[in-house]
Amino acid sequence: MQIAKHKVASIHYTLTDNNGKVLDSSSGREPLHYIQGIGNLIPGMEEGLEGKKQGDKVNLKVSPEKGYGVKDDKMVQRVPRSAFGGGEIKKGMQFQTDHGQVVTVTEVGLNEITVDANHPLAGVELNFTVEVISIREATEDELAHGHVHGPGGHHH
Repeated sequence: MQIAKHKVASIHYTLTDNNGKVLDSSSGREPLHYIQGIGNLIPGMEEGLEGKKQGDKVNLKVSPEKGYGVKDDKMVQRVPRSAFGGGEIKKGMQFQTDHGQVVTVTEVGLNEITVDANHPLAGVELNFTVEVISIREATEDELAHGHVHGPGGHHH
């Protein structure tokens, strides 16, 4: 069986940047279980895994356009320090806005805090090493809910 639309694939992966720094990995954990072709993964990863079989090992290089997007300078804003209340604010902290958007603090000034609403990996070329562990048909419930159920997936 091959990875194709509406198949559940289980994969082990390691994600690195172009300097070889590990950004994420499933090593030492359950494999990642996802449904192919419905947007569970970034587009470049889904495209790179299409047609792969159980046991395949693949290296994927994903451009920002097919990953977490190109960095958008309009998503970086300066906010009055007073908007954060009286607590301590440090570079790297993340907050959720009133609109549900997550922002990351990139600069801390006396009167202003600079926040970035871009995904932390926006603008970054991504390098995945992937091993396909298993592939199976998705159930009707999984397709209706848009995610994997059962072992390694979501439990209702």
